[in-house]
Amino acid sequence: MASSSSGVNGSTDSTTARRQTKRPKYSKFTQQELPACKPILTPKAVISAFLLVSVVFIPIGVASLFASRDVVEIVDRYESECVPSNYTDKVAFIQSSADKTCNRTLQVKKRMKSPIYVYYQLDNFYQNHRRYVKSRSDEQLRDSKKQSSTSDCKPEDMFNGSAIVPCGLIAWSLFNDTYSFSLNNRNLTVNKKGISWKSDREHKFGKDVFPKNFPNNIKNSTALVGGASLDETIPLSEQEDLIVWMRTAALPTFRKLYGKIETDLNVGDSIQVILENNYNTYSFNGKKKLVLSTTSWLGGKNDFLGIAYLTVGGLCFFLALSFTIVYFIKPRQLGDPSYLSWNRNPGGH
Repeated sequence: MASSSSGVNGSTDSTTARRQTKRPKYSKFTQQELPACKPILTPKAVISAFLLVSVVFIPIGVASLFASRDVVEIVDRYESECVPSNYTDKVAFIQSSADKTCNRTLQVKKRMKSPIYVYYQLDNFYQNHRRYVKSRSDEQLRDSKKQSSTSDCKPEDMFNGSAIVPCGLIAWSLFNDTYSFSLNNRNLTVNKKGISWKSDREHKFGKDVFPKNFPNNIKNSTALVGGASLDETIPLSEQEDLIVWMRTAALPTFRKLYGKIETDLNVGDSIQVILENNYNTYSFNGKKKLVLSTTSWLGGKNDFLGIAYLTVGGLCFFLALSFTIVYFIKPRQLGDPSYLSWNRNPGGH
């Protein structure tokens, strides 16, 4: 019996020793004993937090709304008005060789300080379509030595057996409506320099890359024309209309910068616009709008940010007020064990 007992004790000691050798080295990190912030959500702390958020958010929301309301916009939708009444088929008109010139008049109802930004707005145009977004070659746009890199540009990759530069559906569908402005028989110059991102001009579009074999440039060909043509003597880094268009929009309704008018406009001014209605949005029931807009310290006109801040701030103020009323009407002691389920119902399981 003694030998049997010593054998059991020996096996137990060896098992204990093995277990001890497998234990990880003790540290406060592995045992989660590091100092940590463990705030206790007392009623006063919660009410104070909600009040702080409301005090910060509501003034920001009010300031954002005032900044947005200070922005002056003139919006003119023209895709239907610029089709002659004798054309019942709008698609046939836009695809014909008829004169696309259209005269519009814009009335200034509030003083507009320069610079005044000129945008074109398209509705129901899905630039975020997966196949459309992928139909481009960033290598080709950036490096003149890789003009044959058109594997991602289908179906606008090759023309007459040669690579298209710039290739892809995005470049091929470049917006080609044009606008010219005049005030009191005096031309308003539209500055088209600096309308694109500086990073795009310097890093994404090469200074030694020139348009080549572009289908929209070739007249009297069987190629399907998509949009604007490109000047083959100007490098892509200086063709800012293209650079702006190539930065695709995330939503089907978007605005893109056309240029800047660097002259103040006063109340009552009547701006004459001569536009070329060339871009085909009629095939997909799209809308075209010409937008003249000033800016504020917050940017363009956008009420969403101010409304969002006011909504969150107002909700936090309402919650703080509700919790304050409950706290004074029906207070409860913090950590009171009588509220535990087994104390509230001693006979339950």
